[in-house]
Amino acid sequence: MNPELNYRLKSDRLDYQMNFLLENTVFADPIDQFGLWLQEAYDAGDKMANTMVLSTVNADHIPSSRIVLLKDAHQNGFTFFTNYNSNKAKSLDQNKYASLLFFWKDLERQVMVVGKVNKLSKEESEAYFDTRPRDSQLASWASNQSELIADRDQLDASFFYYQKKFETVEHIPMPDHWGGYILAPTSIEFWQGRENRLNDRLLFTLEEGRWKLNRLSP
Repeated sequence: MNPELNYRLKSDRLDYQMNFLLENTVFADPIDQFGLWLQEAYDAGDKMANTMVLSTVNADHIPSSRIVLLKDAHQNGFTFFTNYNSNKAKSLDQNKYASLLFFWKDLERQVMVVGKVNKLSKEESEAYFDTRPRDSQLASWASNQSELIADRDQLDASFFYYQKKFETVEHIPMPDHWGGYILAPTSIEFWQGRENRLNDRLLFTLEEGRWKLNRLSP
């Protein structure tokens, strides 16, 4: 990178001053607290507040991260959907533990969720698949996610093929290689930026079926 950009990386500073996070201000259930923060992110104008970084580790202990979209959250866990032949799915086949990271820049907040991931039932995946836009459904058929392809034309040709294949079909079926996952959390950390980098960090950990709350040093 050029020297000016490197200088900016070293010199940029932002002092967080928007809010605070205290033990007596949070819900006893971290899922409820997450729901509150997610709603506040939407209310603040973040149209992609459900964007999250999914991090996995494969059998060779190599980590990888990517952006996915949260599609449901409740006491049982956090739900997302993908291609079951993708790299992320292969990593989850090898190691079911993963983390999710939400970052809401304008509120100076982040949430990190750690837990075990399992596939949703086919019925649950189909129920969501049926709500997707038609072109998104076609894309699920057309893309062999994470596989090498010759060029963009190959991908466009595959999409066109499935457009033609299903053009007279009102209800596009869900492909067998596509579906959902749910991450059942064992820990959830809430981070709120504060002045002088003395940020608030509250950690919920699941112990014998009950959530325990502790504060972490920044």
